[in-house]
Amino acid sequence: MASTSIRNGQGSGEFKPHPDTPPSSRDHAVIEPGEIAVGVVIGRASEYFDFFVYALASVVVFPAIFFPFEQKLEGTLYAFVIFAFAFLARPFGTVIFMAIQRAYGREVKLTLALFLLGLSTAGIALLPTYDHIGVWAILLLSLLRVGQGVALGGAWDGLPSLLALNAPENKRGWYAALGQLGAPIGFIIAASLFAYMLANLTTEDFLDWGWRYPFYVAFAINVVALFARLRLVSTPEYAKLLDERELEPASIGELTRTQGRNIVIGALAALASYALFHLVTVFPLSWIKLYSLRELAGFLTVQILGGFIMAVGIVVSGLVADRFGRRTTLGTLALLIAVLSAFVPTLMNGGEHGQNTFILLGFALLGLSYGQAAGAVTANFQRRFRYTGAALTQDLAWLVGAGFAPLVALGLSAHFGMAYVSFYLLSGAVGSLAALSLNRALEARD
Repeated sequence: MASTSIRNGQGSGEFKPHPDTPPSSRDHAVIEPGEIAVGVVIGRASEYFDFFVYALASVVVFPAIFFPFEQKLEGTLYAFVIFAFAFLARPFGTVIFMAIQRAYGREVKLTLALFLLGLSTAGIALLPTYDHIGVWAILLLSLLRVGQGVALGGAWDGLPSLLALNAPENKRGWYAALGQLGAPIGFIIAASLFAYMLANLTTEDFLDWGWRYPFYVAFAINVVALFARLRLVSTPEYAKLLDERELEPASIGELTRTQGRNIVIGALAALASYALFHLVTVFPLSWIKLYSLRELAGFLTVQILGGFIMAVGIVVSGLVADRFGRRTTLGTLALLIAVLSAFVPTLMNGGEHGQNTFILLGFALLGLSYGQAAGAVTANFQRRFRYTGAALTQDLAWLVGAGFAPLVALGLSAHFGMAYVSFYLLSGAVGSLAALSLNRALEARD
C-alpha cells in the first residue's frame, strides 16, 4: 500500500535515486516538493482560467447570443445544460488519454490534450451566433464544450499525485493546499477581464465582439502552460521520479474492480466543497443578472475580492490540516458549510449587504475546504493505481458535486425559492460527512 511506503521513508520530501542509478544522474535527481508545487499551480491556473471564462460567459453572454428565442431564465438554464457537458465528458477524456499515454508516452498525451483544449477554446471565440447560423451555433457550442471536457480529463499530468507522495509527512496538508491555488488565480483573472469589459464596453459591443477576447486570452495561456508543463514532465528527473512512484496509467477495468470503493468515497468526500464552488461563483452571478438591479461589473468585483479571500483560505487550510489532519479539516469544514446553507435565503434576499456577506463568507469557507479537497483519501489507493485513480476520482467529484450545480441551483431558486438551494448545499455537506465517516470506519476495519 502507498501509505506503508510513505511511512517507510518514501514521503520524506525529496527523490531518493535507485542504488543502481549512475552517479552522474544522481547529482541532478533531487526535486524539491516546492518545485513540483509550482508546476501544479501553473497547470491548474491555466485550466481554471479556461473553466471560468466559459462559466462566466454562460451567464453574461450565451443566453443572449445562442438562445435569443427564449426568455432570460430559460436561456440561462439552457446555457448551464451545455456548461455541464464538459463534466460529463471529462471521465471519458481521462480514459481515452490514459490509453494514449500507455501507447505513446506522457508528453504526447499532454500535448494532444492541451492542443484539444486550446482548439476548443479558440473555436468558441470564433463561433457565429444563433442569429447567423441558427441551431448550428448551439450544436457547435455543445461540441466544443464536450471537447473542453475531454481535454481537461486528458490534461492530467500526475503532478498533484507526485506532490502528495513527495511532500514531507508533516507538511502534506501545506503542499496539498499550494497545489489548489490555481483555482482562485484562474477565477480572479477571468472575472477581472469580464468585469473590465462590462464596465467599459457598451452592451452591443460586448455581445458583438468583447466577450470573445477572454477566450483568445485563454488560448494564449494554454500555449504558455503547455510548454511550461512539458518542460517539467519531460525532463529525465521528473520522468524518473514519476516512474519511481509508479505514477503510470493503470487498466480502468482493473481499477474499478479492485479500487471502486475508494473511487466512490474519494468522489464524495469533498462533495460539500465542490457544491459550494459554483454556489459562490456561477450561480449567484446568474441570480443577480436575472433578479437584481445590481451592476454585474460591481458584483464581479465583490467576487474577485472573494477570490483573494479564497486564496488566503487555501494557504491557511494547509497549516490547519498539518495540525489537525486533512480529513478532520474536511469534515469540520463540511459542518461549517452545512451551517452556511441555512443562511442562504436570508443572505441572498438581504440586499447588497446580505449578498456580499454570503459571497465573502462562502469564498472563505471554500478556500479552507477546497485547499484539502484534492486527494484527501487517495492514499487509500494501491500504489500502482494512484495515478489513474486520482484522475478518475477528481473527474467524478467535479461531475457529482459541481457539474450541475449552477443548473440545479438556478432552477430550484427560480421555481421553488431560495430555500431549496439551502437543501442542495446541505446535501453536499451531508454527503461529505457520510463519505469521510465511511472511510474512517473502513480503515479501522482493515
